[in-house]
Amino acid sequence: MSTAATKEGQPPVALQHLRNFGICAHIDAGKTTVTERVLYYTGKTYKMGEVHDGTATMDFLKEEQERGITIQSAATTCPWTHDGIEYTLNLIDTPGHVDFTIEVERSLRVLDGAIAVFDGKEGVEAQSETVWRQADRYGVPRICFINKMDKLGADFRFSFNSIRERLGANAVAVQIPIGHGNDFDGIIDLIGMKAYYFSAEELGAKVEQRDIPDNLKEETEAWRHDLIEKAAELDDALTEKFLNDEPLTPEEIKAALRKGTIAKDIYPVFCGSALKYIGVQRLIDAVIDYLPNPTEVPDVQGTDLRDKEKKISRPNDPNAPFSALVFKVVSDSHGDLTYTRVYSGTLAKGTRVLNATNGKREIISRIYEMHAKDRIPRESISAGSIVALVGLKNSVTGDTLCDPDDSIILERMDFPDPVISMSIEPATSADKDKLSNALVVIRREDPSFQSHYDEETGQTIIAGMGELHLEIIKNKLTRDMKVGVNVGKPRVAYKEAIVGKAEARGLHKKQTGGRGQFGDAVITVEPYTKEQAKEDEIKFKDGMAFENKIFGGTIPKEYIPSVEAGCRQTAKSGVLAGYPMIGVKVTLIDGSYHDVDSSQVAFEQAGVLAFKEATRRAKIQLLEPVMKVSVTTPDEYLGSITGDLNRRRGMIVGTEERGNTRIVVAEAPLSEMFGYSTTLRGMSQGRATYVMEPLDYRPVPDNIAKTILEGTKA
Repeated sequence: MSTAATKEGQPPVALQHLRNFGICAHIDAGKTTVTERVLYYTGKTYKMGEVHDGTATMDFLKEEQERGITIQSAATTCPWTHDGIEYTLNLIDTPGHVDFTIEVERSLRVLDGAIAVFDGKEGVEAQSETVWRQADRYGVPRICFINKMDKLGADFRFSFNSIRERLGANAVAVQIPIGHGNDFDGIIDLIGMKAYYFSAEELGAKVEQRDIPDNLKEETEAWRHDLIEKAAELDDALTEKFLNDEPLTPEEIKAALRKGTIAKDIYPVFCGSALKYIGVQRLIDAVIDYLPNPTEVPDVQGTDLRDKEKKISRPNDPNAPFSALVFKVVSDSHGDLTYTRVYSGTLAKGTRVLNATNGKREIISRIYEMHAKDRIPRESISAGSIVALVGLKNSVTGDTLCDPDDSIILERMDFPDPVISMSIEPATSADKDKLSNALVVIRREDPSFQSHYDEETGQTIIAGMGELHLEIIKNKLTRDMKVGVNVGKPRVAYKEAIVGKAEARGLHKKQTGGRGQFGDAVITVEPYTKEQAKEDEIKFKDGMAFENKIFGGTIPKEYIPSVEAGCRQTAKSGVLAGYPMIGVKVTLIDGSYHDVDSSQVAFEQAGVLAFKEATRRAKIQLLEPVMKVSVTTPDEYLGSITGDLNRRRGMIVGTEERGNTRIVVAEAPLSEMFGYSTTLRGMSQGRATYVMEPLDYRPVPDNIAKTILEGTKA
């Protein structure tokens, strides 16, 4: 039998009875509250935690409890009995705030399915779209949960339609609510055609089944007709039955919906109120009924360690060679916890594995099944498991662990570039070493965070995805790691790019007495995108592609990597104003060498000189991060808000009306958006809200670029 994890004295879990899923949504849609209810009903916790009280099990960081938001994804494993069979659920609760998008990204990469949670009043919101796109990118099947049906103004039909219209998703309702707002007290199951009421006195644990209320029968029939029609489209045999007016059994409907959900052709929609304990147990049943088990997702793809062009795959099978992906590293006083998804094979405690990404061997000293911050030891694990490993010294997010005798490199995750930076200095000389060690730890934990030492200013620069991201890192340093620091003002992470194509020679020549230095390289530079690199099958790393077109040995093979290294090093530190250069392709076309005086160092310098000269000839421009800003405001403040966005060089790309509320979508430069939350509160008497996420990099207007460049030279 297929197995997933074993603990001493426990039988293995069949892969068919395992579900790896996450809960993701817009900030404040109620993800963590849904998770708390799942943990309570599955018997993982005996006390219901609340986000607003700061007692949520999964929000165990102090920052999370104080702010009432999820910052890092938390993993837990819990049991659930459905139709007399015990299932094992591996659940990851992810953040909704855009500054922590990376946490959602790396969770979706390793999950087999997801629950997308929506606010019953707001429907699809700005961040909902971002999360949905991320799930599309990783091919994750989803079910939808319209939460907060008890909220004043909640509207199931509006929220349901927003999933269809704004996400373009083929949504189908499997449940509808009984009432809404203060009158919401149950749900109707459109497959079984029964009404379910949940007792708040017993925290929703007691569920009462009744007949559908008379006043809802007509509406229920209309929703059910839509469900039957959608289910019939998914299966040829059911289409025939439907066209011949033959009834479809509940089992046939469920089987069709499961098939359609796993194929991502359809997205079943459920409803409830996690806060009022309504509908969560039925949602857990839906995870079992519609989301895939590890054997129903495509085999994981990778490349051969010895031949990067050769594609290989691993089946979801405990008897196949071992392969796993590291998706998160958390520093711990007892040793780093390396969160890992096992895709194939079996891993026992004490085993030596290969990190195929960096070629280093690692020993797995301990294996833990995680429940938020608590851990349960495991003797061994196999395909389908999501666990934390202890003992790994050289493995970071995105690395592949595999059998040393049968290696594979799984596809890495892409992490976005930081858009904001600030200087940070140790408060005392005693804090100096502590700070550098602490930054190494944070970089291991958080791939979207970067830091480097600026030799010109003598400052350490930290960079992240937004103001909140950097603020939380600062608090982590001072509060959790006890490092005294002084921080500067946040600054925009500008980039450099070239406008045209140019050619230049880099000649590094020092030949006076003794052994000299001689390196000579001719390169061309041109604007280039990641998409072009993919089409041309050229490696595109850190915003730059390098192609060697040297024929006939005008430069010996061993010096070509040195030319590339010189170009990359210069691109990283920038040519115009010290900002990294992106979107450039370097082609090495010619050069010469000296039998005695040529060396790797000389050719690296030739690369530096050629790159600087070629990019200057190609004309360099400054790029700035542009953000997508979505503001939700009452009607009366619309004029002030759009006027303010225009003053910030914002471009309004759309407005949407929802009752007496307007949603304004704009694209604005990050440099103009510092302190926006305070301004927005003042303009709207605290009634407007906004979310902001990185969109892309665009050229800075000439007059502003001039000011920025003068500032860097000052």
